Order: sequence, then C-alpha cells, then structure tokens
Amino acid sequence: MPSLDPVVAPFFSEWAGRRPGQSRSLDRASALMAALNLDPAPVPVLGVVGSKGKGSTATYAAATLSAAGLRTVLVTGPSFRGYRERVRVDGLSVTDEELRSLGEAVETARRELPSPARSGGYLAPSGLFLIAGLLHARAVGADACVLEAGMGGHRDELRLVGPEVVALGMVFAEHLGILGDTVTEIAREKTRVADPDRTRALVTLPQSPEVAPVVSETLHEVTEGRVSPRVVDPATAEEPPRELRPSGLSAASGVLGTAAATRMLELLGHPAAAPERLHSVLGTVTLPARLSRHTVPGSTAEVVVDSAIDRVGVAAALAHARALWGGVDHVLLCLPDHKDVSGAVSALEGLPVTAVRLPEAHLRFDHDLPAHWDRVGAEGLSPATVTALGQRVLALGTVYFTGRVLEVLDAPTDRLFDANRA
Repeated sequence: MPSLDPVVAPFFSEWAGRRPGQSRSLDRASALMAALNLDPAPVPVLGVVGSKGKGSTATYAAATLSAAGLRTVLVTGPSFRGYRERVRVDGLSVTDEELRSLGEAVETARRELPSPARSGGYLAPSGLFLIAGLLHARAVGADACVLEAGMGGHRDELRLVGPEVVALGMVFAEHLGILGDTVTEIAREKTRVADPDRTRALVTLPQSPEVAPVVSETLHEVTEGRVSPRVVDPATAEEPPRELRPSGLSAASGVLGTAAATRMLELLGHPAAAPERLHSVLGTVTLPARLSRHTVPGSTAEVVVDSAIDRVGVAAALAHARALWGGVDHVLLCLPDHKDVSGAVSALEGLPVTAVRLPEAHLRFDHDLPAHWDRVGAEGLSPATVTALGQRVLALGTVYFTGRVLEVLDAPTDRLFDANRA
C-alpha cells in the first residue's frame, strides 16, 4: 500500500480505505470533475489505450505536440521513482509543491461529495492523477493534454474526459476476466473509451484479424459512423525515422504516438513541427525501464532495465542486451504469479537468474521456479548487490520492480524529453 504522506494521501486515501467487494466509481469521478469545473476538459485531449506500450505511446505523442509548439501536459502511470512523475509539462515532472497543491485541490472538492460508503464506490488513484493533470493543464495554460488510461477503456476515467483523439495500441489477452473474457471483449472495452460527441479520430496500430473488425464495429457504433479507425503501420510509416524510434518492442508505440499527435494537430488546425525540429525533440526522448541503460553508482557495471512481463518481452530484452554487450552476466527477474512466469523461465533457460520478490501484499509469488535460481527480496537490492552479479546485468519485470531498480541506480526520471531542443 502506498505511503499516505501528505503529498499523496489525496490520491490514495479512498483506495486505501476501500471495503471488500467495493469497486472504483466513475459516477463519483464524474461528480468530482464537475465540482472542479473540469467538464468539459479545459484543453483538447489525446487519450492512449491498449494492452501494452501505453506509456511509450503517450510520451512520443506529447513530444510531438510539444515540438509543434503546444504546451502539453502528459499524465502517465505508474511512476518510476516518485508520484510527481505522473504529471508532466512538456516532458518535465511537476515539482513536489505543485503536486501538493494539486492534491489539496482534489481533496477540497472530494470532501464536497457524499462519502464512498453512500456512493457505493471509491475514487481510484489512476483516475485522480488524470484529474490532477487536467487541473494542472488549466493552471499552466496548457494547449493540450496527453492522458494514458489505466488498464481499461470504457470503465476508465479517461472515458469521462471525451478524448478528441484516441491512440489505440495493440490489444492482447491481458487482464482476461477483468476487462473481458476474450480478446475481442477486451478490444471492445478499450475502443469504447471514444466519446459519441467529442472524439474525432482514432489512430490504431495494425490489430490481429479477430481484433481489427471489433475495433471498427465498436467505433462505428459509438460515434454513429462519424469516425473510422486510421491504421498506422510501423513497417511503412515514415515518422519517426527508425533511428529515432524506441528500442525493441516499443518501436511501434513510438510510431503510434507520433501519428496520433500529428492527427490531433491536423484536427486543431495547428501546423506540425518542421521535420528537423520534430527529429531534434524526439532525439531527446528517454523511456525509463524500457530497455534503458544505466551505470551502477560507484562502479563500471551496467544494467539494462526493462518492464518485460511475458515470454515475448523477456526474449526481446535478452536479444537487445546481447546485441549491446555481446552477452549477459546475470538476470534479475521479478514477475508475480499473474504474469507470464512460465514463459519468462523458458526464455531465460541457461542463464544465471535471481528471482526478486516484492513486499506488496496484493502480489503473489508462489509460482514454481527453477531450483538453481537464486532468490532475494526487493529490499535486499543495492548498488553493491547489483554490482556483485557482474558487469552486464539485465533487470526485468513488473513496473513496481523496475521502478525500485531505477531508484537503486539513482537513474534520472524527471525528464522524458526536452521540448526546448532547437
């Protein structure tokens, strides 16, 4: 459970105090937005949904809008080293004081609502950070917002905002039984983030044969035929150039984010950045925990950190590390039971691995692992223990874990891109 210090308490208090069986309430979130005069949203919104790659998509979308001269607020989640990373302006995290002020505004309005017990549901942290991003956009006179959804679509607070443009990443069988019982049900849930009146475009990566028609049909239904999906294929897309795309599996997300932002600029009647300007800004993008490379403080050892959670992601990260270093000395892996543990074990066969366990009570780590693997608690990680594993360490797993690794490595995470780059 997150620490309920004064800065973050407004974002987590209702979640922390939820009763068994109680669920998040979009009606409550809608009432909070109304109390804060955020309906309609104060600026045009580009919303990002999908099963994977949402953070990378959102970052590239925000960088593209900022490169074109729009002051852009970006809301992503979860954070890496601190909660102020959840809200950024032109790629830079808000300050502690700005986050405190946003939390106080949220809390003041929240107290005007009926209690969670009376309303039947609680305000979810991800939704409250989204609302805080809209508040900050109004406060700083932003021109646009890029908002990353949580795991859902129609049941996510992003749907209440009515995004002008939707960027839809690949849809997989992620969160089965939560968002839907089949991948097509999940695709329908995510596509229904579109608003019947406000959404003017949906840009999507090429989807699987079973998902693509569901996206088209659902969007047609929601918008009464006003909007059709625009597919951007990374294999043929010209922007961004391949050398400016993220490494590994995130490359497609960079293409999607850039394309969705370009479409938004068209709809706003705002000129796109000149190619040299766009490329200059995109060249500054950093994606922490997405095949990011770091030196361990006080040593020459290096760590590649990636939030891979399945066989495909683990294999791709391993291939990247081998291409970079020529080999891998050790792997740190942290996957709770609901991730693809078996797939990761298979992909890492023959390598020295240490399995890391997180202390969060809601995560289970009971899956059978190879007997020869080492085990360690996340609290046991330090620069010294990481260095002892070798000169080339690959750290893989859930974002709760990769954020801890970035903290151990003292990795910079405040700035995702530099919008001032000439």
